[in-house]
Amino acid sequence: MWTFKLISILSILCITLISGLFPFFKKISSSEEQSFPIAESLAAGVFLSVALIHMLGTASDGFYKLHYHYPFAFLLAGVMFLFLLWLEHIGQEIVEHKGDASGSFAVLATIMLSVHAFLMGAALGLSASFSIAVVIFFAILAHKWAESFSLAIQINKSNFSFKMNVLLFCIFSLMTPIGIVLGTEATTTMGNYPLLEPIFSSLAAGTFLYLGTLHGLENATLIKKCCDLKHFYFVILGFAIMAVVAIWT
Repeated sequence: MWTFKLISILSILCITLISGLFPFFKKISSSEEQSFPIAESLAAGVFLSVALIHMLGTASDGFYKLHYHYPFAFLLAGVMFLFLLWLEHIGQEIVEHKGDASGSFAVLATIMLSVHAFLMGAALGLSASFSIAVVIFFAILAHKWAESFSLAIQINKSNFSFKMNVLLFCIFSLMTPIGIVLGTEATTTMGNYPLLEPIFSSLAAGTFLYLGTLHGLENATLIKKCCDLKHFYFVILGFAIMAVVAIWT
């Protein structure tokens, strides 16, 4: 698993850097110019299924085994879901009042997507099952390039200096690898800190629920693209893949 997770770190970092590099050297007005809705739809289904079928159940069991009978797993997932939605609403308010070239919007977008990225990496790092880790890895890749590309466009719209733009993008780029490393370390130190795994899993589940449903609000896959049944079928396919994988995990 360590070998696979190391390969995942390098692959995700490369995809992030490559997909985000182009907007730093060529002005692009919209991320819609580089979009693969089928891949995004498939990833949305995978994220939903991972959160609902795999992560929340495992996290809830973890809390109960430690004699916490309150449904903390669902509480933490819900808090993370609402926190990310709150950040996105703040972002829309900033755009309405200051425009999408505002530096504060670039910083907020970096913070929100960095939270996504870190917890996606933590979910992969926490995966004890190779089959689940592989599917999460491919779902992250399907989502990561688009997220990286979109953030790079947004950062370069801002009135920050080139160095500041690079710094913001580098912070985002490192979040998933850091999440993978810390998630993996959490699985090896659970004897000393047994609450780490269920807490990380719950927060990651909330993130995955958000990514699979409302991420992007009116541009979210389940809102914008589901009017096209072809795309919605890929959401169902992604969900079904992880539901089948649950048979052996």
